[in-house]
Amino acid sequence: MSTLQLSEVDWAPGAQRERAAKVLRSVSLTTQPGEFVGLIGPNGSGKTSLLRCAFRYTTPSAGTIRVDGEDIWKQSPKWLALRAAVVLQEFPEDFGLTVLDVVYMARTPHKTRFGGDTPEDAAIVDGALERVGLSACRDRNFDTLSGGEKQRVLLARALAQQPSLLILDEPTNHLDLRHQIELLSLVRRMGITTLATIHDLNLAAAFCDRLYVIHHGEIVAQGTPREVITESLLADVFEVRAIVDAHPVSRYPRITLLTDGENARA
Repeated sequence: MSTLQLSEVDWAPGAQRERAAKVLRSVSLTTQPGEFVGLIGPNGSGKTSLLRCAFRYTTPSAGTIRVDGEDIWKQSPKWLALRAAVVLQEFPEDFGLTVLDVVYMARTPHKTRFGGDTPEDAAIVDGALERVGLSACRDRNFDTLSGGEKQRVLLARALAQQPSLLILDEPTNHLDLRHQIELLSLVRRMGITTLATIHDLNLAAAFCDRLYVIHHGEIVAQGTPREVITESLLADVFEVRAIVDAHPVSRYPRITLLTDGENARA
């Protein structure tokens, strides 16, 4: 499995370079082989901007990003595509493509310029669809699927790419409770090095090995879920009051948010 290392990464939109205008400020983050790392923080804190730098969509204004020790900006796009797969929140334009067409796109980095689809490609694509529970939808048009089904197709596409690094932006977005748990459980079982932004803090606590907390474009905390998710951090970063205790079965941190009335009585 791959490693991902971001060191002192800055990013600002356009030509802005003043510190006050930066979206990301001296962000450093590391994942180890096979580790599931969560990136959490309030809306607008810089989570998606950081991921876009990590998969070479956006060029940072400072700092370095390395996969397996290699600077990704000194490698070709194909080099990175053979190692890293990305699932974003936004759905791509489908242009009338079927589910099978979308997932087959993942095999492109593995082909020569004039190479066609092979029986091995077919087996890998079929296996990816089976893993996300969408084999029966293979011939449906992508645009006829629900939001949750589309999200699972995009995960299947990422799996069919056979990456050693997964980068996921809110992977449980659009999914119901059952499929949220199934998707994150699948990612953990695969043992692929993963960096994911996760909105639901209880899911982040349950599935991630380590967490980074980003706030106003800076990493303000990192560690295991038990080390990071505290009542004081939730108050300072997310501006909510909550009770943090241990899950009665698995013992990872469990967050119970307090409503306005409960805040008043607390």
